Amino acid sequence: MSSPQTPKTGSSTTVSTPTHPPVTINAKAGRRAALASTVGAVVDWYDFFLYGTAAAVVFGPLFFPSDNQVAGLLASMGSFAVGFLFRPLGGAIFGHFGDKYGRRTMLFITVVMMGLASTAIGLLPGYAAIGVGAPILLVTLRAVQGMAVGGEWGGAALMAVENAPAGKRNFLATGVQIGSFVGLLLGTAAFSLVTAMTTPEQFLAWGWRLPFLISILFALVGLWIRAGVPESAEFAAAKEEQQAARAPLAEALRTSPKKILAVIGMRMVDQSTFYMGFTFSLAYVKNFTDTPSSTVLTASMVAMVLAIPFLALWGRLADKFGRKWFYIIGPLAAALSAAPFFAALESGDLFPMILGFVALINLGHNISTCVQQTWFTDMFDVRIRYSGAGFAYALAGAVGGFIPLIATALMASSGSWVPAAALLAGLSLIALVSSLWSYKWANKEHH
Repeated sequence: MSSPQTPKTGSSTTVSTPTHPPVTINAKAGRRAALASTVGAVVDWYDFFLYGTAAAVVFGPLFFPSDNQVAGLLASMGSFAVGFLFRPLGGAIFGHFGDKYGRRTMLFITVVMMGLASTAIGLLPGYAAIGVGAPILLVTLRAVQGMAVGGEWGGAALMAVENAPAGKRNFLATGVQIGSFVGLLLGTAAFSLVTAMTTPEQFLAWGWRLPFLISILFALVGLWIRAGVPESAEFAAAKEEQQAARAPLAEALRTSPKKILAVIGMRMVDQSTFYMGFTFSLAYVKNFTDTPSSTVLTASMVAMVLAIPFLALWGRLADKFGRKWFYIIGPLAAALSAAPFFAALESGDLFPMILGFVALINLGHNISTCVQQTWFTDMFDVRIRYSGAGFAYALAGAVGGFIPLIATALMASSGSWVPAAALLAGLSLIALVSSLWSYKWANKEHH
């Protein structure tokens, strides 16, 4: 199939595809859409990751009190996992309505859901005040967070990609990934600041609530920025032709099951690198080595900060040289860095750990994810794109949430980090094979 023509006309770009008429995309609108997608991702991921920190630090004694401290912690972390389980449901619901009624409205709803759920968590009485109602309400609010995150990526990625001018699609769409790292950094900083400014008693009594309460301010900023973004140009053109699908997700599952499976496979590289790097690494050094957790946190923070410029750089290069190579180099880098990463953790030295995190995250993860937004978007027709790509992305996220658990079981049974490193490398290679399999679909309409 011949490639589409994308002539530039002043500040706008006209994009034509084999199945849809030419769509004129304004460069300024494209930048605004990219900013809105980035800010929304910051809001949603700030709140989503914030819960993980609180679950590990305070939710056990406050909402899941037990004579056995470990049992309380396990119950608390179990509530954290609820968010992952509800992500596919969010992807399905928001994908359905996003394909029928538009991406813009769904992105308003996801930010509102996340902001209100997090604020409610900050106001929630503990077990001592309302008994069993406290953990029930907490888990319910966590489910709402999971649904919001499950619906966020699809809408944010599509708004960025479908509004991006030719030659800048990967670069502008990396904001969705950058936003997740900024959200993680802000969540970590908020908890660290409150911890430093309060006594342990004050933190347990009320200090932990402050990061949740300020999330409503982030949500308001996100809503303000998204209010100035028009509907996706490609979706609006398809809607004018009355091409909306009656049941988008059902159609995607019926017509594109291989594409959905390919997206899930491709996501194994970012899921394994992210959760091995930022979650399992802490459990590993705390339980199996003498390395201080603070050293690992410092090294991981370096990678988080570097992810922001690296993602932007890789996105620009992908626009210049083509995205296929990025899903070859990225997964290979992740697979090759698996063993050195764990060796660095075991060494206990900060500098090797920083190098390990840079190789795993800023090369393996960032090189792969800088092209995910355009790749996954282009695999599906605009009529079922939010449902197909969004649901597959959210389902892979639910699977990825269990990677640290599997790695912990392998580590405990073997007494060595080698099986965990093999798991990381194997999942990365699955992503590589999946990308080679799916390239024909992603390259069908765009280059």
